[in-house]
Amino acid sequence: MISLNKDQQGQMLGKLQRYFSSELDQDLGGFEAQFLLDFIAKDLGAYFYNQGLADALKHVETRFEDISESMYELIQDTDSMAKL
Repeated sequence: MISLNKDQQGQMLGKLQRYFSSELDQDLGGFEAQFLLDFIAKDLGAYFYNQGLADALKHVETRFEDISESMYELIQDTDSMAKL
């Protein structure tokens, strides 16, 4: 389960309540909003977390390829180049 501090929870609860009010024309009380947020964090949070990790991994892999290419560009010609 994703851990959220009280400030983050408060902001997210407010967003849920505003969304329900403006988009669904429904009032979502604080108690209900907390239950919904708990459900999202517990049962759906791992999907968002895993996607974030996958995105970060892709970014790191791309950067590592760039660094690797840059390092190969630094190789100087020598008689032993055939060994590389």
